[in-house]
Amino acid sequence: MSSFNNKVVVITGGSDGIGKALVDAFLSMGAKVATCGRNYDKLYQIQSAHPGKPLLIHTTDISKQQECKGFIDTVLSSFGQIDILINNAGISMRALFEDVELDALRKVMDVNFWGSVYCTKFALPSILASKGTIVSISSVAGFRGLPGRSGYSASKFALNGWMESLRTELLDTGVNVLWVSPGFTESNIRKAALDSTGKATGETTMDEKSMMTSTECAQHIIKAIEKRKRTIILGFQGKETVMLNKFLPSLADRLVRNFFFKNGKLVK
Repeated sequence: MSSFNNKVVVITGGSDGIGKALVDAFLSMGAKVATCGRNYDKLYQIQSAHPGKPLLIHTTDISKQQECKGFIDTVLSSFGQIDILINNAGISMRALFEDVELDALRKVMDVNFWGSVYCTKFALPSILASKGTIVSISSVAGFRGLPGRSGYSASKFALNGWMESLRTELLDTGVNVLWVSPGFTESNIRKAALDSTGKATGETTMDEKSMMTSTECAQHIIKAIEKRKRTIILGFQGKETVMLNKFLPSLADRLVRNFFFKNGKLVK
């Protein structure tokens, strides 16, 4: 029997990518799962794919505090407790800082940072009672600033610092706090990335097929939860980037610049 059997797992942003893979995996292990997203049709498709399974879907914009409260309240009303919260929902951007509108940066921060803060705040009393786990899906961009993703990097740096503070505060409570930094992972996040005006680009400039799959990423996350780890960085490129930035930051500046720019123009 799985160690997650009958555990209540809450996953934000479960309609695509890593979030959807986590929903599928936890349901297969006997967990009760609640997930949210902004697109009801996508959420309904997931629910339809798991007939008879204990899956709660809820249309939620996690950048809005009261909608996060409504989601968590609904989970507690339906399942009675929360054992694991995975702050997965996120949004990216692709624009140089000199071109980007400030509202686009604010939108990225509202989703990636404040959405995680809101959901965790409202779920925390139940997680403390269950001595459960809080997870946030961060990024290598939370360790190394990426050109064309200044708002995204800022949101993930903020997320990492907040999670580290939270982990330290909760160290003696029995609650585990874990933040996960995938490298490039096959998902919809780059197509949904915001342009300089804050609108979804609708395209990706990268080879998605060469990346780690969302399913593989989800399995790494689940193992880390099971082992109650502190933080994990996934993928060789991600680990290499973090290590280079720590010990040879000037070299990392140049290598990252070369990766994202061609002939002086942002291409990725």
